[in-house]
Amino acid sequence: MLSAVEVKPSRSFISWRILFIFVGKRNSMNLSEIPSKEIMPGYHGKLIHAENMSIAFWEVEKDAEVPEHSHKNEQIMQVLQGNFEFTVNGETQVYEPNDIVIIPPHATHSGKALTECKLMDVFSPVRSEYK
Repeated sequence: MLSAVEVKPSRSFISWRILFIFVGKRNSMNLSEIPSKEIMPGYHGKLIHAENMSIAFWEVEKDAEVPEHSHKNEQIMQVLQGNFEFTVNGETQVYEPNDIVIIPPHATHSGKALTECKLMDVFSPVRSEYK
């Protein structure tokens, strides 16, 4: 059975300025200039898609829930702010700022914001449903 892997970095390493380098070409953007989309109730995301991956910066309302689901994408979630209850393959834990969870492809998972939260998700391959 697949399981999540937790990593607790000693300090936050995420920059709010994002730089993508493509073959022979550089594209950069400022997160504050990317429009937010409400993908599901209470989940407001700024979504960036590269050739082989997607990244989402979420502002999540307190008590907003993501129903149980799975997808082909490998996913890495980092809690940037707040407390987020997250279940992967039936195991539930509460995550705090700087906690990182690795969700394997096809693993069932769900979540609930216990407070207002800021989260970052990275998906590979591209999360095409978010385009």
